Amino acid sequence: MPNLPACPQCTLENTYPDGSNYVCPDCGFEWPMLAQGETSDDGPREVKDANGNPLASGDTVVLIKDLKVKGSSIVLKKGTKIKGIRLPEGAGDHEVDCKTEQGAFMLKAEFMKKA
Repeated sequence: MPNLPACPQCTLENTYPDGSNYVCPDCGFEWPMLAQGETSDDGPREVKDANGNPLASGDTVVLIKDLKVKGSSIVLKKGTKIKGIRLPEGAGDHEVDCKTEQGAFMLKAEFMKKA
């Protein structure tokens, strides 16, 4: 298959298309076929919370489950209110940037609901 990109995670070139994603069979990583910053339609990327409500930069959200932070003993507790979230462009699989009392984090929108 001509011109398939190498895996961005393991850099091996044994990738294949699967629907709208590329898949690396060596490490199991999947990424969208669209270039970073592109969207499949003409509008901006839409991020939804766990209940399906659209989120916007500056919103206040509440965590719906305890989240363990990789590489530390910090746990973000269920019910933690986070104010002033950001929705950066091209953030990979983590859609939300936020700051809490424990520090700055990148989180997935599926673990929060709009307050």
